[in-house]
Amino acid sequence: MTPAPTRIRPAQRPRISRPEQWRPGPGRPGPDDDHDGLEFAGLDWSGLRARGMTFLECAIRRCALDDADLRRARLTDTVLEEVRGIGVQLSEATLRDTELSDARLGGLQLGGAGLNRVLVRRCKIDYLNLRQSRLTDVTFQDCTLNEPDFGGARLERVVFADCELRGADFSHAELHDTDLRTASRLEISRGLDRLGGAVLTPAQLLDLAPALAAHLGIIIQP
Repeated sequence: MTPAPTRIRPAQRPRISRPEQWRPGPGRPGPDDDHDGLEFAGLDWSGLRARGMTFLECAIRRCALDDADLRRARLTDTVLEEVRGIGVQLSEATLRDTELSDARLGGLQLGGAGLNRVLVRRCKIDYLNLRQSRLTDVTFQDCTLNEPDFGGARLERVVFADCELRGADFSHAELHDTDLRTASRLEISRGLDRLGGAVLTPAQLLDLAPALAAHLGIIIQP
């Protein structure tokens, strides 16, 4: 008797509360500042040192974030649009009901971060570091992720819709209801043995078969 297919639990989308009108935010916020209902647009935050900042119902648009240190920042009900930067530091940050769209980022550091109900769409991110992070109800949509690192992370109800994953590292990761079926490109460099809890298509499994065989030490000969 064929067992019934297991249903995958879908990721919840962010539930973002937006103010009736955003107020202009300060040009250069400082460490541990709290921001509520503010809009930051077209600012140069390169080299910003502002650990522990809080953003509640804020909008961050078209800002430069090169080498910005925002470790342990807390973002809730916040949208980030068209931000760009290399070496952005968001380690141990908390993102909840947050949307990141149309971003161009390199070396984005989110190690040890907590992401809950987060939507990342139309973004190109090189060397995304999510090691030891916890992702719950996270959707990556129409993104290009070059060498993303999920080492030691926990992924629960995470979707990669129409995304390119190039050289992804899932070493020591823990996956639950992780949907890879609609990824337009799926390249896994490390952590093939951690794919339990992920959902793949038969075609994707065939594409991964040579790497899986090599990982298991299987010799394939005609």
